[in-house]
Amino acid sequence: MADLMEVFSAAFWEQYGNLLWEGILDTFVMVGISTFFAYLIGLPLGVLLILTGEHGIAPHKLFHRVLGWVINVGRSLPFIILMISITGFTRLLVGTYIGVKGAIVPLVVSAAPFIARMVETSLSEVDAGVIEAAQSMGASTFQIVWKVYLPESMPSLVLGGSISIITILAYAAIAGSVGAGGLGDLAIRYGYNRKVKSMMLVTVVLLIALVQIIQTVFSRVSAKIDRRLK
Repeated sequence: MADLMEVFSAAFWEQYGNLLWEGILDTFVMVGISTFFAYLIGLPLGVLLILTGEHGIAPHKLFHRVLGWVINVGRSLPFIILMISITGFTRLLVGTYIGVKGAIVPLVVSAAPFIARMVETSLSEVDAGVIEAAQSMGASTFQIVWKVYLPESMPSLVLGGSISIITILAYAAIAGSVGAGGLGDLAIRYGYNRKVKSMMLVTVVLLIALVQIIQTVFSRVSAKIDRRLK
């Protein structure tokens, strides 16, 4: 109870207010940039999975199996282990493996395979009859992807986007345990190491609030663009 009361005190915000604000901004930067690059990689991979599958419009059994295996390996690695194991690669790309910059590379590497599977699942929900109709009209593979697959699966992709962002947010919090910055870093450094329970409480509440906001916004957007609900 005393820890809760401390959160509402002026002294707490005077001492930790700036740190919390910086932590929120660092978290936004990590999640925003990582999400962008993870989708830049994961979205095409998901499209390739659906196109080259057994019932895809460009089936290729060997390619599909190899790509699926690589993605499954990427998804199966716990984030903290992956983050530590690719420190050399991270340093090569961004010059450091700590701080916000150092967290972005493993966040992208870890999230991209997850997003690829999310995209594959969303695209698989598209009615096969719509795809066949586009093919009968002579649409190219690119046109089918751009004008049929993506628009028809957009509500599901948006919902998948919320899950992906929330997952990356969780990974970003974990990255704080090795000095990546953000709210996770504050929770470890102050809430755990220095036993400032009020700081731990605030960071947890902020992370929960961010998750709720992301889920609510994306759910409403998905419902708004879902033509089946109109």
